[in-house]
Amino acid sequence: MFSSQFFTTASTALAFWHGAFDGRVNIPRATFPSVFDTAYVIAEAGSMTNDLSKGGNGIGSVFAILDRKSEIDPSNLWGTLDIKKKVKWLRKTVALVRPSGSGKSTIFGLIDRFCDPMKQAVFIDRQDIKSYNLRMLISHIKLVSQEPTLFAGTIRENIAYGKEDARESEIRKAAVVANAHEFIKWGMKDGYDTYCGERGVQLSGGQKQRIALARAILKDPSILLLDEATSALDSVSESLVQEALEKMMVGRTCVVIAHRLSTIQKSNCIAIIRNGKGVEQRSHNELMELGLGGEYYSLTKVQSGSSSYQ
Repeated sequence: MFSSQFFTTASTALAFWHGAFDGRVNIPRATFPSVFDTAYVIAEAGSMTNDLSKGGNGIGSVFAILDRKSEIDPSNLWGTLDIKKKVKWLRKTVALVRPSGSGKSTIFGLIDRFCDPMKQAVFIDRQDIKSYNLRMLISHIKLVSQEPTLFAGTIRENIAYGKEDARESEIRKAAVVANAHEFIKWGMKDGYDTYCGERGVQLSGGQKQRIALARAILKDPSILLLDEATSALDSVSESLVQEALEKMMVGRTCVVIAHRLSTIQKSNCIAIIRNGKGVEQRSHNELMELGLGGEYYSLTKVQSGSSSYQ
């Protein structure tokens, strides 16, 4: 790098010296550096032509996606608005079981209309989910995932996110149900005014999960979706979160995805998913009564370490 700059400057000085020596240089002092620097910039830009071309193609694909009209229009105001009255009768918990890749999370995407089925349909209270107003539908469905999303605000702001008119009493009540109030009040220096940090970096996994649960509880959803909500936690945190989940499931429709079968034994219905289809759908006791011929029974024995399963 040093040699390159030295020879560039030296050649320029030599050109000036030679021109001045024989009297042929009649250029204002500022002109030559300007022309030289401009030529240098143009040469550098030319070397990036290939990268600029690739960047242009990439930007084009991004704008194509942004300009594409979604088949599910979130601004559409059409549809039924009374979902909360309709689903009150279905106060049960359904658990979906099977290793990753069998289509369990896709079912969640269909329920909250991240996507629509190409065939068949999804029904809530015997009514096609497409007939409900989309914004209203999403407002009554809450998802608690394995990796909760927290924001760089206070604990209070994270719990109340999406319900700006929430009262302090409501926030604290939701935290109590989520088993979060004690660690917030006694374990955090600033209590509910404690900053969570970017993506909740200041909190442990169990603390983040309980705050996410408190946020969901505050919304009082008609349908609760739990996607491996305890799988990434240690045994102590898992116990606290599982206890909070059991309290939260009371009086609402819950759909649970779980690998740890011990966390779903109290579900009203457990469905074994294989290749996107339910092959067994019964309660825990009924599935265990199937014995070795049942897939759920075999999975349970594998997790307990008492047998092998292929």
